[in-house]
Amino acid sequence: MALWLMKSEPDAFSIDHLAQRPRQQAPWDGVRNYQARNYLRAMAVDDLAFFYHSSCPEPGIYGVVRIARLAYPDPSQFDPKSEYFDPKSDPAEPRWSMVDVALERRFERPIALEALKTVPQCSEMLILRRGNRLSITPVTAREWRALMSRVDE
Repeated sequence: MALWLMKSEPDAFSIDHLAQRPRQQAPWDGVRNYQARNYLRAMAVDDLAFFYHSSCPEPGIYGVVRIARLAYPDPSQFDPKSEYFDPKSDPAEPRWSMVDVALERRFERPIALEALKTVPQCSEMLILRRGNRLSITPVTAREWRALMSRVDE
């Protein structure tokens, strides 16, 4: 099982939005970065990911999601009315993918970005690297354990 961190702006899609969905499951769409797309395509059903809120008053990890469906073509790439439309994407060879995620756990208290920076085991996390803008990044088992131990304190 691989571990991930998936970022979303809560104004667009938050952990609360996911919690309100039927079966607390939803597509993770709109990824338009090749490296992030490759991470989506590498995901397996039942992989776990931290749900991270970005570009908000309190950025941080708000819970855990499980990958519920393998990567499949993101239909918004073919919709001219979508903000994620890509005129260069070919239906025969779709450029962009998405996965479905299911809510596993919402944290009572999020792990704020400032707190994340203080966890020694997480000093190499991609989310903490200056200039990193990827919406999906891998997480090591060591990082995962360190952060989950803070949630369970």
